[in-house]
Amino acid sequence: MAKKGEEVVLDKVLMIKEDDSETLVGNPVIAKARVTAEVLRQDRAKKIIVYKFKRRKNYHRKYGHRQAFTELKIKEI
Repeated sequence: MAKKGEEVVLDKVLMIKEDDSETLVGNPVIAKARVTAEVLRQDRAKKIIVYKFKRRKNYHRKYGHRQAFTELKIKEI
């Protein structure tokens, strides 16, 4: 896990689209493509509630999940 303010390099790039240039799509990734990004924050998403229910069987299950994510600012492609 990268810390806030740290710089990370992403080597496996699937697609690149710059302003008015053509779109490059990898098969499965673009060779020799690198993206440099800065970590802005690491947080957890809004809670998702999962509720399972089976009628007439007195079966109820409720649990939640919060997905962890990292927010990046792209510096260089």
